[in-house]
Amino acid sequence: MADLIQLLPDAIANQIAAGEVVQRPASVVKELMENSIDSGASKVTLILKLAGKQLVQVIDNGCGMSVTDARMSLERHATSKLRTANDLFAIKTLGFRGEALASIAAVAQVELKTRLHGEDMGTKIHIEGSQVILQEACETQEGTNFLVKNLFFNVPARRKFLKSDTVELRHILDEFQRIALAHPEIHFEAFHNGHEIYHLSGCNLRQRIVGLFGKNYNDRLVPIDEETDMCQISGFAGKPESAKRRRGEQFLMVNGRFIKSPYLNHAVTSAYQNILADGAHPFYVLFLKLDAARIDVNIHPTKQEIKFEDEKIIYNMIKATVRHALNQFNITPSLDFDQSPLVSHADGPQAPIEKHKVIIPSSFSKPGGDEAWENLYAGLERDAVATQPTETAHQLDEQHFKSPYQVHQSYIISQSATGFVVIDQQRAHERILYERYLANLAGQSAGVQRLLFPKTMELPRDQVTILQTHLDEIKRFGFDLEHFGADTYLLHGVPAHLAHLQKAENLIIELLEQFVANLDLELKAEQKLALALAQKSACSKGTGLTPEEMRSMVDQLFACESPMYSPTGKKCVLNFDLNDLQEKMNA
Repeated sequence: MADLIQLLPDAIANQIAAGEVVQRPASVVKELMENSIDSGASKVTLILKLAGKQLVQVIDNGCGMSVTDARMSLERHATSKLRTANDLFAIKTLGFRGEALASIAAVAQVELKTRLHGEDMGTKIHIEGSQVILQEACETQEGTNFLVKNLFFNVPARRKFLKSDTVELRHILDEFQRIALAHPEIHFEAFHNGHEIYHLSGCNLRQRIVGLFGKNYNDRLVPIDEETDMCQISGFAGKPESAKRRRGEQFLMVNGRFIKSPYLNHAVTSAYQNILADGAHPFYVLFLKLDAARIDVNIHPTKQEIKFEDEKIIYNMIKATVRHALNQFNITPSLDFDQSPLVSHADGPQAPIEKHKVIIPSSFSKPGGDEAWENLYAGLERDAVATQPTETAHQLDEQHFKSPYQVHQSYIISQSATGFVVIDQQRAHERILYERYLANLAGQSAGVQRLLFPKTMELPRDQVTILQTHLDEIKRFGFDLEHFGADTYLLHGVPAHLAHLQKAENLIIELLEQFVANLDLELKAEQKLALALAQKSACSKGTGLTPEEMRSMVDQLFACESPMYSPTGKKCVLNFDLNDLQEKMNA
C-alpha cells in the first residue's frame, strides 16, 4: 500500500492555524493592537471599513522593525518574545506564540509598512495568501502600519459565515474596549467608514472608563486597591445601580492581559450577594498583578484563558477585596419588606402589592385599531371574546369566567376546557409586545407622548453608532429623538404607553444595551430592535398582577400569531390535561 502521510504545504498549514487564531475581523484587531502595545507604542490608531471585512488597519508609533524582522514577522512560529522553553513560564508580553501574523497573512491581503526609530527609510511588504508579492524600501513614519484587506478573500466559505456589519463591529469594539481599559496610559483612536468612534488620550483608569462608557459612570465607581504577598488587586467595582441584566461589562485583567474566567467572575458576583437583584451583573474593571511564574497563559491560541497556580486563593482574595470595598462605601444588602403571598387568588380579599405599573395595549388584538394604549398593569381592559381568533377561542372556552391564579408572582394558572394552562407572565408579555412593536415597524407607528421639557442624553460612543444606524426604526417605536452634536441627543417624546415610567429617557439606553445583547441572534435588525424593547418593557417575574390584568394578558397572548412561544423561542404556555393528570395521580 502506498504511503499516505505527508507534510502539509506551508500555505495550507497557515490556513489551518488561521482557523484557530483568526475567527472574525475582531480577532485581527486584537492581535494587531496587542503587537502595537508590545512594541512600546504610546499611540495606537485603528481604522476600519465595512466592520473590518474590507479593511483593518492598525498604526502605531512603537519601536518598528528592521528589514529582516519585518519579513520574519510574517513567518509561522517567528517571534521576538521567546528564546528558550523556560521563557514560556515567565511571559510578560501579550503576544508570544508567533502564529498571529502568519495566520492573518494566510487568509487576507496584507500590506506592512514599518521603520525603526532613527532610520531614514522603512520597509514595505505586500503579501497575499502567504505569498510575498512585493518587498521594497519605502518612506513611512516611525513605528508600524499594518493593513489587512479583504479578510478571507481566499476562503469564501469562512467569509460567507461572517455576520452583519453591526454584529462584526460590535465584536471589534468589544476587543477595542478591553485593550483600551487594560492600558489607559496609551492614546487610542478608532475610525469606522471615515467616522471617528473613539478618541482616548492617555489618562488614568477612572478617566478611561468614563471615556469609554460615559460620564454617568464616574459617580458609580467604587475604588479597589489591595496588595498581599501573592498579588495586587486594583481597579473599580460598580455600585449596584450600574448593574445590568446582560453580561459584557465585566473586565478582569491579569498582568495587563484581558482574560475570561467564569470562576473568578463568580468571585466578584459573590461579593455582591444580597445587594443585586436576581439576574443582574455588576460592572467591574479589576487588575490582578502577580508573578508571571504563577500563571500559564499558553493554553489557548487566543490567549484569553489562564491557569493559576493557586486559583482558590485568588478567588477568595478577589471576593474579600471587592466585598471590603463595597462595605467601606456603605453599600450593604437592601431588605425587601414587601411580603407578597406566594400564590395570589383572583377572588382573594387583597390585590398583590404593585411595585410598578405595566402596560399592555388594549387594542393589540386589532392591528388596525385605536392607538390609545392603556396602562399595562393598572386596570388592564379585557378584549372582547369576539376579537379572539376562532381557532383559539374554543381552547379557552369558559376561561374568561374562571378565576386565574398567580403563582410566585411569576406564573398565571388558568382553566381550559380540558384542564388548565400555566403561562409564564414575562415571556407572554414579551410575545405580546414583540408583535406589537413589529406592527409599528411595518408602518403602524406608535403614539408619542411629548415631554414637557426635552431630556439631554449623552451616550457611550459605541451606542451612538448603533443609534445612528437604526434611528428611523427607533422613531417608529414612539421615541422622538434629535441629534444635538457629538454623542449627545435630545429626547422630545417617548412611546405613549411608556410615558408613566420615571426617567423614561433611560429606556433608550436600555434599548440599545439589550439590542447589543441580541446581536448574535439569527434575526433581522428590525426584529432585534422589537425584541430588545419588548424585553425591556415586559413585566418581570415577581410583579404582582390583578385578576383583570391576568385575564387581559391571557386574552392578548392567545390573540398573537405565535402565542405558545416567546420571541426567543422559549415556551410561554404549558397545557395540562385532566386525564393525564388523573393518570399520574393514580400511578
